[in-house]
Amino acid sequence: MADTVRLGIAGLGTVGMGLVRLLEQNRGDVTKRAGSAIEIAGVCARDRDLDRGANLDAYTWFDDPIKLAESDEIDIFVELIGGEEGMARDAVERALRAGKHVVTANKAMLAHHGLSLAAIAEKSGVALNFEAAVAGGIPIVKVMRESLLGNRVSRVYGIMNGTCNYILTQMEEKGSYFGEVLDEAQAAGFAEADPAYDIGGQDTAHKLALLTSLAFGTEASFDSVYIEGIEQITPTDIEAADNLGYRIKLLGVAVQTESGIEQRVHPTMVPKKSPLAEINGVSNCVAVDGDFIGTVMLVGSGAGANPTASSVVGDIIDIARGTILPPFIHASKDLLPYKQAAMRSHEGGYYIRLSVYDRSGAFAAIAQRMADQEISLESIVQRRPGAELPGISARGQAGAPAPVVMITHQTSEASIRKALEAIEADGHVDEKPQMIRIENL
Repeated sequence: MADTVRLGIAGLGTVGMGLVRLLEQNRGDVTKRAGSAIEIAGVCARDRDLDRGANLDAYTWFDDPIKLAESDEIDIFVELIGGEEGMARDAVERALRAGKHVVTANKAMLAHHGLSLAAIAEKSGVALNFEAAVAGGIPIVKVMRESLLGNRVSRVYGIMNGTCNYILTQMEEKGSYFGEVLDEAQAAGFAEADPAYDIGGQDTAHKLALLTSLAFGTEASFDSVYIEGIEQITPTDIEAADNLGYRIKLLGVAVQTESGIEQRVHPTMVPKKSPLAEINGVSNCVAVDGDFIGTVMLVGSGAGANPTASSVVGDIIDIARGTILPPFIHASKDLLPYKQAAMRSHEGGYYIRLSVYDRSGAFAAIAQRMADQEISLESIVQRRPGAELPGISARGQAGAPAPVVMITHQTSEASIRKALEAIEADGHVDEKPQMIRIENL
């Protein structure tokens, strides 16, 4: 490219200001590695007067991100606004149509509109880079777009949300309830004021949809991701997992099967000896299984100003060097239609927690419902009614519900769900059964 590469940065929040600081602090190194001077030519945000802890007077201010995106004064439009629709998407489309390269951290926008945006980028002959959209500072997109091209990928999976991982880690270490740890995470800045997007699993699902497209050469399909969050995890589940030799993690998993692709986000019990079980706090981890490479696992900071800004700069340097690749490895017209596998055909072991009324015939009925679906039980743990167990209130009276934990041998999810629906309908439990998959990853 030219001796100077000019950036237009839209969005000056945590990541945007992290990017400004990185470019100012490491200007010399970035220039040497890029082969061009990287300069900020324009910036844009909703509030010009907000104190962002840095002087931005040296940069031309744009009140409208679309005008910045189309400006003749920039070569690369850096979109850090966020959001699936609205201004972010409009500005990215206008930048691409105007022949500007785009670097974005917007996973929601790409998971829903990546195909159409990639087609515009390819038509205009410009880059659409999004390393920062998946797992913050972990360079998983670059690894999949470049380093693993000689492999057939069979599975991609990992811990992709630091907020959830922090909450589950704290629940295990402190024996606290979900709500208590969530409050602490918000106070510490590890969770948003409205955390539903993270704890409900949608954030992980957006990232998984992008990784699935890269892994299997298909169109991204966020709507095909099965999603469960961590809201229903209790200290009882954490304690039971620990006693059984597991830890609970929120995983995103995409698998190529004979019938199609299975994408799922859900709490999972993983063995303590698994590398995934050792990923604690706000860290992320992404693993890829390839036929020649085996398993590649990357661990690092999945969010935050500095790690995410680092990924943004990596994308900028690639463009400055002249590296322009199809956003999803294949040209957008060559991406295969997404073919979804039957989610409930998934097989494995399952953890089940029931709160069972202590009355005659209850356990016999539960055992029969399991037998009806040919589910074999590996272990059963029952506590007496009213036992002081984390997450279960002490009732003490005759007939009070007792917590029962069961671990199944390998079976299908469809069978488990049918059995649990029947158990709940029989009226022998006083709350919805808890089910957590067990994965030997």
